[in-house]
Amino acid sequence: MSQPSEPILLREDDGGIARLTLNRPQARNALSMALMEALDAQLVAIAADAAVKVVVIAGSGPAFCAGHDLREMRSRPGQASAEETFKLCSRVMLRLVNLPKPVIAQVHGVATAAGCQLVASCDLAVAADTARFATPGVNIGLFCSTPMVALSRAVPRKHAMEMLLTGDMIDAPRAREIGLVNRVVAEADLASATQSLAAQIAAKSPLTLAIGKEAFYRQADLPLADAYAYASAVMTRNMMAHDAAEGIDAFLAKRPPVWTGT
Repeated sequence: MSQPSEPILLREDDGGIARLTLNRPQARNALSMALMEALDAQLVAIAADAAVKVVVIAGSGPAFCAGHDLREMRSRPGQASAEETFKLCSRVMLRLVNLPKPVIAQVHGVATAAGCQLVASCDLAVAADTARFATPGVNIGLFCSTPMVALSRAVPRKHAMEMLLTGDMIDAPRAREIGLVNRVVAEADLASATQSLAAQIAAKSPLTLAIGKEAFYRQADLPLADAYAYASAVMTRNMMAHDAAEGIDAFLAKRPPVWTGT
């Protein structure tokens, strides 16, 4: 009797941190339609789960994510199938940005094409010192146009263009240098370093995190004066929240705050 196969996406919750692990190790965690649908569904569930404060996205096996599943894409020829693939991928990436909880990529091995897009779409990224990144579509005649959207918003334009036009791999220190990842740690310390960062953020007010994440992305697309006007309105509303009053009172009284998320 055959054993049931493992889910292609694993979820583990601990201390307010939801860890989502891409679980197609034999395919370098390539983003098949099924994996993207599973990731999308979990992000929808997490958005409504008050117990989750921070999300970590990791990969099983030798790689973080090797991009789209090219074998699957070639088995589903035609414009309609291609449109379905890229539409679903874009929905997942937007879901990450719009999720009212911070998302951290925990990167090992390679993160290429849509895998690099996934890293760039997360709010933060911690990489093993052996990790490598690329948008290599140009090498196979398929420019990384959708990964370009996230990449060009995460790193300066000329660095993004160099990655997109050459398709070359960059190492983890270079990825940190251009702003694609926040921290680079020894591979043996990757999980613990990511967990430590996630726990530090999870200890903050969940309401404040949600307000701040939404405001960060919205103001970034506004002209300077409009950004200040928008941010001032956000901060005013934030000031009226219970957690803001609690945080200020706790700071003045030199005691730990007790967050209620209101």
